[in-house]
Amino acid sequence: MNADINLIQAAENLSQYLQKNHARIVTAESCTGGCLAQYITSIAGSSAWFDRGFITYSNQSKIDMLDVKPETLAQFGAVSAEVAMQMTDGALRRSEADYAIAITGIAGPTGGSLEKPIGSVYIAWQKRNHPAKVILVHFSGNREQIRKQAVYQALNLIPNE
Repeated sequence: MNADINLIQAAENLSQYLQKNHARIVTAESCTGGCLAQYITSIAGSSAWFDRGFITYSNQSKIDMLDVKPETLAQFGAVSAEVAMQMTDGALRRSEADYAIAITGIAGPTGGSLEKPIGSVYIAWQKRNHPAKVILVHFSGNREQIRKQAVYQALNLIPNE
């Protein structure tokens, strides 16, 4: 089955979950560069449950747009659980959404290290007034494949909780 079809189905499932719960979502993306928001907004009527998306590719944009602490970036790096959780928190504070999803990782083909190899992606999700949850996933493939796998994983977190 085509990966895009799976992504669209996952976005539809998220849409149904949010509509059923009268909830809205905000996204905060780094390594996926807006791909999560792209699939979410591919669903007709998504403006009813998609509040907004932040593409915070640079560290400075994470600080400016999502209030990620410079100390957190310095201590843990942009690709970390701590930054992913601060991204969801900041996205919720700067939106009207009930849920936030944040993605930060290394999609490649360069930029990996022994500690954080290419394909390392942290995905955080958070319901307003609740603590963030975060997972680390190691994806394989080329840049586009890693990004799409991260988006697919992110789309499935909230409906499958």
